[in-house]
Amino acid sequence: MNLRDLDYICAVAEHKHFGRAAESCHVSQPTLSGQIKKLEAQLGVTLFERSHKSIRVTDIGQDIIDIAHEARDAARRIKAVAASAQDPLAGNISLGLIPTIAPYLIPLFVGKLQTAMPKMSVAYREDITDRLNEALMTGDLDVAVLATPPEDQSLTAIELYSEPFWLLFPENHELGEMKDASMKDVKEDDILLLTEGHCFRDQALSICRPAHKRRRQSLRATSLETLINLVASGQGVTLVPALAMRGGWSGELGLSSHELTDKGAERQIYLTYRRRFPRIEAVKRLAALIQDGLPESVVQNKRIS
Repeated sequence: MNLRDLDYICAVAEHKHFGRAAESCHVSQPTLSGQIKKLEAQLGVTLFERSHKSIRVTDIGQDIIDIAHEARDAARRIKAVAASAQDPLAGNISLGLIPTIAPYLIPLFVGKLQTAMPKMSVAYREDITDRLNEALMTGDLDVAVLATPPEDQSLTAIELYSEPFWLLFPENHELGEMKDASMKDVKEDDILLLTEGHCFRDQALSICRPAHKRRRQSLRATSLETLINLVASGQGVTLVPALAMRGGWSGELGLSSHELTDKGAERQIYLTYRRRFPRIEAVKRLAALIQDGLPESVVQNKRIS
């Protein structure tokens, strides 16, 4: 049995006529009929009931033809995968992003991606760092935009950009009277942070004073949007990465901001992937497209060639 045999029986089932089936397969009718008879003999079943007036697919024949369709589809997918390997900018690729990056970065490159790599289909996944790293190592994810360096020797990364942290506070807050600000100007009970599990929380804590002195409310927010709305309602102040400050929304919410002057008040953003990932050209092109769309509020790393 081979794929050609499966093509033959599927064609007969579709056309209900050996002559038209042979024509669609670009072979002679005797060739097609003879090959199907050999297949029936090999399987020990009758696939088609033949008469001078019609051809009917038997019950067992229909079961086998259903499987034949699946096998032919699998063969086409195998060919597609092989073709995408020959053209690394074609096919499917899965891209993960952490929640404090995804909504702000994706709009900056998705349009260019569709134009520059029209044969590429991207599946986006938003999740926290630990789960994205695990998905990368198991092969469930191809690449990921993370704010931490690779955590396993099987992974490597391209440094995309670094972005400073901004301090966000209500317009009538005393911080608004300052020309610039650092974390020493923020009251311990005022700072609001993301809940545990978000790397942005850990990065923010690295430039803040001891976390145990802060109120419990600072541990409950699960997204930047929640933090921003808490600040807008006068519940405190928070840290926001530079990309999240784009769009002029802060003024509409009655918020003001300062770029922090503290040393280390920034984060490095990486495009992480498996060292043995075969489509490195697609990774490099994706990295270059992301860098092309970056605003001046972030510091771009060395351009990817």
